[in-house]
Amino acid sequence: MSVYRPLVCLFRHGTAARAWRTLTTWSPVGAAFNARVHRRLDIFHQNVGLFGVPELSCVEGFEVVQDRALQETQQLVEEACRCPPGVQTVEIFDKLSDSLCRVADMADFIKVAHPDPSYREAAERTCINIGTMVERLNTNVDLCKSLKDLLDNEEIFSKLDPETRRVAELFLFDFEISGIHLDKKKRKEAVNLNVKLLDLSNQFLMSCHMPNRIEKRALPEHIHQHFTKDGNYIQIGGLNADAPDDLVREVAYKVFLYPNENVMHILEELLSCRDKLARLVGYESYAHRALKGTMAKSPGRLYSSEIVSLLTEKDFEMMREMKTKLNPRNPVSFNNMACWHVVFYLCRFNIEPSLYSPYFSLGACMEGLNGLFTQLYGASLLAEQPSVGEVWSEDVRKLAVVHETEGLLGYIYCDFFYRPDKPHQDCHFTIRGGRQLEDGQYQLPIVVLMLNLPHPTRSAPTLLSPGMMENLFHEMGHAMHSMLGRTRYQHVTGTRCVTDFAEVPSILMEYFATDYRVISQFARHYQTGQPLPQSMVARLCESKKVCGAADTQLQVFYAIMDQVYHGKPQNRSTTDIMIDMQKKYYGLPYVTNTAWQLRFSHLVGYGAKYYSYLMSRAVASMVWKQCFYKDPLNRETGERYRREMLAHGGGKEPMLMVEGMLQKRPSIEDFVNALVSDLDPDFETFIMDSEG
Repeated sequence: MSVYRPLVCLFRHGTAARAWRTLTTWSPVGAAFNARVHRRLDIFHQNVGLFGVPELSCVEGFEVVQDRALQETQQLVEEACRCPPGVQTVEIFDKLSDSLCRVADMADFIKVAHPDPSYREAAERTCINIGTMVERLNTNVDLCKSLKDLLDNEEIFSKLDPETRRVAELFLFDFEISGIHLDKKKRKEAVNLNVKLLDLSNQFLMSCHMPNRIEKRALPEHIHQHFTKDGNYIQIGGLNADAPDDLVREVAYKVFLYPNENVMHILEELLSCRDKLARLVGYESYAHRALKGTMAKSPGRLYSSEIVSLLTEKDFEMMREMKTKLNPRNPVSFNNMACWHVVFYLCRFNIEPSLYSPYFSLGACMEGLNGLFTQLYGASLLAEQPSVGEVWSEDVRKLAVVHETEGLLGYIYCDFFYRPDKPHQDCHFTIRGGRQLEDGQYQLPIVVLMLNLPHPTRSAPTLLSPGMMENLFHEMGHAMHSMLGRTRYQHVTGTRCVTDFAEVPSILMEYFATDYRVISQFARHYQTGQPLPQSMVARLCESKKVCGAADTQLQVFYAIMDQVYHGKPQNRSTTDIMIDMQKKYYGLPYVTNTAWQLRFSHLVGYGAKYYSYLMSRAVASMVWKQCFYKDPLNRETGERYRREMLAHGGGKEPMLMVEGMLQKRPSIEDFVNALVSDLDPDFETFIMDSEG
């Protein structure tokens, strides 16, 4: 049994600053996250290496762990090719997958998160080397034959348990989409295309977040302060969506989204390579290849006029009225509503975030999550002190997730605070997947949650806006998907499932984050301990629905554009396609000389699958309303949700998991109705905070 070292216990030894209030009613995990941690200089303990991997105590260790994984891979390939058909075949394949993923997944995280450029560069090299090996394995004929011999042997295959059969089929699918059935020349072409796609994907991802710059003299001097100055230039690295000044948002929108010919070429080459690869291995388009095995099944099912018809101009009219109210000297008509107006009012107009933040200290929110998980699943979050060298930044916190009867479930590393070197998007990473070991033990999952929260100040702990709080709940949904899963194979552990199901647990957590019965359990003022007033809780919960139609319409536009990009090739630029799609599926006009698609990083990780957010939201909505709405803290329902959906990861067909939870197989109409039902706020009774 592990010995836990709660962070809060270190307070009395002077290694952490005091919490910012005199009341002592925070739980240990709440107190730990509301404290400013200053790690002691520990010269008596050995550097254990990143995530406890000793070799990663220095940058040269990446080559060591990489070479060891590649050597182990070769041994396992030989073993798989010698193994007679049976369950051992699948177990060897999973060991092979685990050996590579444990290095590749960790390197994939470190290359974007580590503050030391030498670590990032070494991790990048490791990602490329491991990725190249994976593509070669996926076109290894002898290795594929050992798996196919198992699937072709009906007598043996039929006796395997359902999870083992599914994992075997998933491994075979990986071979097939890589062109294993092609002749030697075409297989080599498939490998080369995959290697090229890795490089193009990395280039595009890096370019998505690069700032654009413009000469100072081109902008009014009074708005210079809102941007970064670089000599005679102004650098603009985002949309400044939360800036109250319309001109600041307009400038940011037009400059940040100004077309870059080099990036345009990278994106179009990326889409072209994907199309070539899909057609080479026998698919009609990349979208058809990407959607095989998902809940959506095929691209044609995604073009629903019903979904588009539910979107309305009503939200834009509300935004126009709100803008006129806030800025009566500069009113805007519907005809000249622009995209930079929407990004502001979608984020802000319904509630005033600063009124809520004092009640959402980071410690309070973590305490709320801990209470929620304890009541639903019997799982608690315990803060631990990381060992020397275990984490990449002094701000990173470590959580052990412990079940009341099952013991330790896994670890969550929380990289929550803003750093200039971090990715700007909130995200999660699987560092190690869970799986059953030969000795009967379970390989514990390890994940990282990455947010960009403000640092604590001298007078206050980190205070979250309602949006930040909701993002925290969302990302923790991903983490608990991994923690609560107990799959036999790491290939299907936690979030390693089809994309349109993977977002269900995280989006479901957003419903908990905006339910008054859940919020009232933890939202209290960081200084006085007073709970968030009931009227404010009600407004916050109702605000979730305000302008929901405009946001959903935007998501539909993104999803359809993504599908068109990955469908049948068109003899026109990605910008021309975007302009056409925006005219058909979005209510606001295109802004000349902008290329929003060049900032759409989801085209890499969610290529042809961006619709997954909408489908997952529909499923989460159905699960919430049918199972949790009456009593969101019911233990029996929580256990059933874990048993039917979370426990299986990707080891069970996703629609069967949904059917098990809902006791019916939802139709397309059910999906549409679920989205529509979330877009019906009580506009008559909703009162903005600024008026209250």
